Amino acid sequence: MDENHRKFLERLLETPSPSGFETAVQRCWVEYVSEFADEVRTDEYGNAVARIDGGDDAPAIAFTGHADEIGLMVSSVDDDGFVHPSRVGGSDRTVTKGQHVEIHTDDGVVPGVVGQTAIHLRDTEEDEIEDVTEQHVDVGAESEAEARELVDVGDPITVETSIRELAGSRMAARGMDNRVGIWVAAEAARRAAERDTAATVYAVSTVQEELGKQGAKMVGFDLSVDAALAVDVTHAVDSPDLSDQEDEHGEVELGGGPVVARGSSNHPKVVRVAREAADAAGLPVQLQASGRATGTDADAFYTSQGGIPSLNVGLPNRYMHTPVEVIDTEDLDAAADLLAEFAVQSEERESYAVDI
Repeated sequence: MDENHRKFLERLLETPSPSGFETAVQRCWVEYVSEFADEVRTDEYGNAVARIDGGDDAPAIAFTGHADEIGLMVSSVDDDGFVHPSRVGGSDRTVTKGQHVEIHTDDGVVPGVVGQTAIHLRDTEEDEIEDVTEQHVDVGAESEAEARELVDVGDPITVETSIRELAGSRMAARGMDNRVGIWVAAEAARRAAERDTAATVYAVSTVQEELGKQGAKMVGFDLSVDAALAVDVTHAVDSPDLSDQEDEHGEVELGGGPVVARGSSNHPKVVRVAREAADAAGLPVQLQASGRATGTDADAFYTSQGGIPSLNVGLPNRYMHTPVEVIDTEDLDAAADLLAEFAVQSEERESYAVDI
C-alpha cells in the first residue's frame, strides 16, 4: 500500500462515525473519490455514491462498504453527574469498562472514562461484567447540572484509541469494521478507472449498516446496477481464542487474501466471475460458506429492485467489535485489485441471470 493510499485509510480510521453520525467520515470519503469520479452524490441520510462512466451500453457494477461503526450514546445523566450510556449497534460490554472515551457534542469533544471498580474493592471470584446500560462514564463533573452543561442526551460516544502499526503489514485500530470496506470500495473504483474499463463503476459508502443495513436499503432502492459487491470485514479464525472453531466459523486467515462468500445472498454467477477475476490477476482469495444471511449490506442489495446479483467480499479481521481490531493491509490491496479486475471481466457480460 503506497503512502497516499495509506494516509487515506488512516484518515478514515481516525474519524469517529457511530451509526447515525457518519457525516465527518463521509466528507473524508467524498473528498477522496471526487478526485477521480465523474459524479459524486449524497442523499438525505448521508449515503455517498461516486460514479465512473463506462462505455455505451456497458454493464454497471457497484463496489460498496459501510461507513458507520459501533459505539455508545448518552442515555441519561444522574444526580452526581455521571453519564449513563446505551449501545449504538453491537457494542461489546466486555471491552468498554476502563476505557478512555470521547463524547461528541455539538460544541466539540468531551473526554471521559468508563468507570471500573478497582480490583482491590471487588470480589474477583464473583466478577460479573455489567451490561453497557449499567456502566457509567465519568466526565469529571461534580453534579448533574455541571454534566448537562457538557453533554446532551443522544450525544454519540466512541472509545478513544489510536492506530497501531504491528509487525509486517498488519494494523490495529478501532473501527476497521468497516472503514476498510469503504477504503476498498473507493480504491477499487479508482483502480478500475486507471485500467480504463468499459464498465460503469459505482463506489458506494453507506450509513447505518450496524443498525440493520439501513443505508444499503436506501441506496439499493434506486441504484441501477448489474451487480453489487459489498465489502465488509469477516472473522479471521487464526488467533488462539478461535483456533479450535474452524468447523463453526470456517478457515479464514489474516493475510490470506480477500474472502469470497458462497451461498445465501451471494449470487452464483457473481461468485464465479469474482473467482475468475482472481485467477486472471493472480490474486489470492479465500472461500467462505454462507448458508444463512451474511449480516452485511449484500443482504440488502440482493433483495432490492426485484433482485440485484450481489456478493459479499470479506476482509479478514481479528477481534471484531473491539477497540483493537486487527487487519492485514495486503488483504485490502488484494481486495481492491480483485474488484477492479472484476469490472474488467464484466465488460462483455450481458447478464448475471441464472440459467433455468
